[in-house]
Amino acid sequence: MSRGVLRCAGREFRWGSRTYVMGIVNLTPDSFSGDGLGYDIEGAVHQARRFVAEGADIVDIGGESNRPGTGPMSISVEEECRRVLPVVQALARTIPVPISIDTYKAEVARRALEAGAHIINDIWGLRYDPEMAPLAARTGAPVVLMHNQQGTEYRDLIPDIIAWLGESLAIARAAGVPHEHLIIDPGIGFGKTWEHTFVVLRRLREFQVLGCPVLVGTSRKSFIGRVLNLPVQDRLEGTAASVAVAIAHGADLVRVHDVREMVRVCRVSDAIIRGVVEEPAAPPPAPTPADEQAPS
Repeated sequence: MSRGVLRCAGREFRWGSRTYVMGIVNLTPDSFSGDGLGYDIEGAVHQARRFVAEGADIVDIGGESNRPGTGPMSISVEEECRRVLPVVQALARTIPVPISIDTYKAEVARRALEAGAHIINDIWGLRYDPEMAPLAARTGAPVVLMHNQQGTEYRDLIPDIIAWLGESLAIARAAGVPHEHLIIDPGIGFGKTWEHTFVVLRRLREFQVLGCPVLVGTSRKSFIGRVLNLPVQDRLEGTAASVAVAIAHGADLVRVHDVREMVRVCRVSDAIIRGVVEEPAAPPPAPTPADEQAPS
């Protein structure tokens, strides 16, 4: 079922036609997933280019860890910008897919958009910084609105999350953000127990009542470790299972660390669930010497 079209950075995202993949590039020294690149600009650019070659539709750049216990504002605006802006600037010139900036701070988002980013990915659903919604409206940037809260108490889990996201959507619309620029994310692992996560994934289709495409981010998260009793580096198969289940229950976009493997999961899941079989992509061209140069 189509849920509209997003046109961004020369690309069209026809929601419901297939599952799109967002690849995660962490510019943090303390990522929960073990893939934080810190200040390795060259490494981040190389990883993003590899993600695109492997089939990523969006590259998501983040400079602040959102691991449990860090809390909001664990680093300053200036520090976050110092981590992400050089990478955004380099990628804006060299990759053909949209770049999203994973931040809840409007000043970081503003500078990243000026540096060449296209999408804002806000883990606090426009609630943390009152300048974020006006920024998205002014710049025309699409926004991912994620559910988040302090603590794990709910009156009724799914209706509570839907109501919270509905309020974030209202904030966006009141600021002038077009409906077609809005994506919702139920926030796997944020303000939720691992039991809550299973319920959210089982009832994911209920979020379609909000009339927006749904992003799901299960990659390497602790609920997988809870089930399999495995450390973060051994959660590939668990991630694959959760991605396939999310697609079966209506996910439009998945945010992942392991792009090559999860693109394959998405393609097979789409063939089964949506009846979509894409022609195999041609292998990417071999990198030229210029491609391997570190950005200045």
